This record gives sequence, C-alpha cells and structure tokens, in this order.
Amino acid sequence: MEETRPIDGLTDEDIREILTRYKKIALVGASPKPERDANIVMKYLLEHGYDVYPVNPKYEEVLGRKCYPSVLDIPDKIEVVDLFVKPKLTMEYVEQAIKKGAKVVWFQYNTYNREASKKADEAGLIIVANRCMMREHERLLGEK
Repeated sequence: MEETRPIDGLTDEDIREILTRYKKIALVGASPKPERDANIVMKYLLEHGYDVYPVNPKYEEVLGRKCYPSVLDIPDKIEVVDLFVKPKLTMEYVEQAIKKGAKVVWFQYNTYNREASKKADEAGLIIVANRCMMREHERLLGEK
C-alpha cells in the first residue's frame, strides 16, 4: 500500500498532541441517525472523555446532548471544530470557529475546502484535513 503525505502536513506527533490536549469539541453536522459517520464519531468521542457539543440547526438533541444551531451558540469554550458538512458549507463554520476562539479546525474526509482552510490558517488555527478524529484516536492512542 502506497503511503501518501497528508495534505495538512501534520505528523503523528502533531495529531497525538491535538487529541490529548484539546477536549472541547463542536461537532458540526451532528446527526441523531446511528448509521451516520457524525453520530458514530460523536458517540466514540464521548465514550473517550471528550466534551462534544453537537451543531446542526435541524435537531434539538443528539445522543442526549443539546444540539446548537451554530458554533457561536455554544455557551462554553470550544477548542476543536470538527466538520461533517459539505465543503461548500465549511467556510461559514470556519468563520464561526475563528470568532469562537477555537484552536483547531478538523476537516473530516470529503469536507476539505481550500479557501476555508486558508482562512483558518491565516487566523492562526491548526488545520487537520482529510482525517477522521475517531480513526486517528484509535490509531495513535491505542483505542480499538
């Protein structure tokens, strides 16, 4: 299998640092449907000690947690904005992440947007791209 360098340029140590340092996550595109990746990842993160705030204007609650219409509506501090939305929608949430004072924008698989990534980078946020938070946690922190 051919190894390809991730487009975010982050090393395993960088990802491990993000996963161990930042615990307050806004999960954008949260879904109450158990078959959806956003639901599977949110459940996993909650089970592994992360404080996850679902963000989706369509729902009142996801996995027993209040669901917020936007990142800016979350009353607590947010460190990571984890994106499960189409690339064309990510710019809005990157702007919210910047305003909210987040440290990391995490583009899940198939959500990467070059312009949104550039805006996050210019604002000093760490960009993780084309990776799954759950898979990276399993891979780097030994959780199976």
